Amino acid sequence: MMGKFASVAATASGLTLLVLTILLGTQAVAQTAPAGQQTPAPPSSAPAPATQQPSTPNSTAQQPDTGQESADEISTSRRKRLHDYKNWTFNVGAGANVDSGATKTWVRGGGIVGSAGVARNGNKYLGLRADFIFADLPLRDSTQNLALATGARSYAYAITLDPIINIPVTKQFNGYVLFGPGFYHRAGSLSGDTTVPGSACNGFWAWWGACSNSNISVPLSGNFVNSSQNQFGYNLGGGITRKMPSGVEIYAEFRLMHGSHNGITTDMRPITIGFRW
Repeated sequence: MMGKFASVAATASGLTLLVLTILLGTQAVAQTAPAGQQTPAPPSSAPAPATQQPSTPNSTAQQPDTGQESADEISTSRRKRLHDYKNWTFNVGAGANVDSGATKTWVRGGGIVGSAGVARNGNKYLGLRADFIFADLPLRDSTQNLALATGARSYAYAITLDPIINIPVTKQFNGYVLFGPGFYHRAGSLSGDTTVPGSACNGFWAWWGACSNSNISVPLSGNFVNSSQNQFGYNLGGGITRKMPSGVEIYAEFRLMHGSHNGITTDMRPITIGFRW
């Protein structure tokens, strides 16, 4: 009995030693195994995020549309060429009057002239211009003697409305012509006059307007020393301009102006120099 027990114990001890030996050997092998032979960790079930590529701008979208820009530039250039003029121009000038016509008989030349105007341009070549023109009409000494006056004051002003034709010559020099209707008002007064009311009319008194009611004698009232007449007529003329670096133009202008009413006329030839902008 004891022999069997000892045999069983020896067998169990041997099995125990065998198991320990196997376990220790397995642990030693695991510790000494190369890193490359280690079993890789199981892959994660979640997929790795995709590598984000840098956003590349759409070169086609970002590149300027050269064709469209060129069309816009051409359109703008055409508009500038089509509108290379001012919608409104203004002018002021001064000068002297050259006598002519029947007025020349009674008025000496050289009277002071002043003018101001505005033009509305439809395009580079055509416009409509309105002017106010004042002219001093000094009576000749012979006229005052005929009127038996010691002094006199005579003047006229006109309002004109003219189509204007601009003629470009160079970038700096231009010309223009204008023509159209005009309204004229001529007035004056005599001082120290000793003419007897009811005296016979002569050429001066007719031009002065004193014989408008009668071609035979001046009025008996004595109002003939003052003159005031309204007339309608025409005017035509032209000028040249010189553009300055500032854009303002210097101009020289000559006009022929004529008004009449009841056979009485007013003639002026103003020469003016001024500025236009």
